Amino acid sequence: MESHTILLVQPGSRPETRTYSDYESVNDCMEGVCKIYEEHLKRKNPNTPTITYDISQLFDFVDQLADLSCLVYQKSTNTYAPYNKDWIKKKIYILLRQAAGQSD
Repeated sequence: MESHTILLVQPGSRPETRTYSDYESVNDCMEGVCKIYEEHLKRKNPNTPTITYDISQLFDFVDQLADLSCLVYQKSTNTYAPYNKDWIKKKIYILLRQAAGQSD
C-alpha cells in the first residue's frame, strides 16, 4: 500500500539546515535517503566515477545527521504518523535486502 511520506532532514546543528521532501510511498522515501547519502559521497569524492558503499556506512551517515525523520500518511485516521531514525534504518535495511535479492 502506497502512503504519502514526508522526509524531514536536518544535517547540521543549525535549524536553518532543515529541509524536507515528499514521496509517494515509504519505499520511495527510503530510496531518497540513499540518494541523499550518495550525493554526499559524490561531493566528498568528486573524482570517483562510481560510488559504492555498504549499509553500515549508510547507517553511520544517518546516525550523524542532527535529525532525520519521516511523517507517513495514515489513511485510517487521516493524519501523519512520525517515525524516527531507527525505523528509517529498519525500512532501508528491508528495501536494500529486497533489491539485493532481485539482482541475483
